[in-house]
Amino acid sequence: MEFELLKLEIDGAIATMTFNDPENLNAMSKPMLESINAALDYIDGEDSPVRCLILTGEGRGFCAGANIGGDGPVKEAPRNNRKPDAGAGLEVMYHPLLRRLRGLPCPIVSAVNGPCAGVGMSFALMGDIVLAGRSAFFLQAFRGIGLVPDGGATYILPRLVGMARAKELAIMGERLPAETALDWGLINRVHDDDALLDEARKLASELADGPFSLGLIRGLLWDSVDATYEEQLNNERWAQQKAGWSQDFEEGVKAFNQKRPAKFSGQ
Repeated sequence: MEFELLKLEIDGAIATMTFNDPENLNAMSKPMLESINAALDYIDGEDSPVRCLILTGEGRGFCAGANIGGDGPVKEAPRNNRKPDAGAGLEVMYHPLLRRLRGLPCPIVSAVNGPCAGVGMSFALMGDIVLAGRSAFFLQAFRGIGLVPDGGATYILPRLVGMARAKELAIMGERLPAETALDWGLINRVHDDDALLDEARKLASELADGPFSLGLIRGLLWDSVDATYEEQLNNERWAQQKAGWSQDFEEGVKAFNQKRPAKFSGQ
């Protein structure tokens, strides 16, 4: 499927969403954000076959952040006291998309190729498993233009790499190479650049063959970062009820008893 500045490929139960503005290193713009929203309508639709989503970028970069030099949301934001409101575009366009990705009922694999900066880094870190090419790097570029990290970066970074390293990333604004990102626990795996997408597809295939409960697992883990212990026990209780009602639970038990691999349907 072709959208403006975005490609969506469906291969069985795997969807690959590719940011497609390589001339601008796939910087986020209003047309691209609108296209992501339209693609998610399909991916998250009632009759959608998708059981795993891959996020990646076309060309030599994943995403250079917001397109502040073109038709990015900041330029079109409402004005207050004759000054642009750099936060309005976040509230109207970015936050709804990030919430949709957080709530998606299927696993997300991010395949980070080349530069991954600004809000593009926030999109990459929505992946449940984040893969990166060896030439990839991560950059909180906001200080360079006098802004603050956004797209949930100040929430997720301390939880992934700890406060000291999150401060270093945000305040210093230096490039973090893929191998260092792996050492810090920011990402999951590093692959040779030319093997990155193939490795992402292999992983996505494995996840797409998984049970209905994978979506519940990712939801529980997201909830856990804000929940108390008691709240999380309750979250697990209700998620387990939903998992126990699934066809995949019945199949899993049968397969276990019959000593054979389970054939999950995602239902």
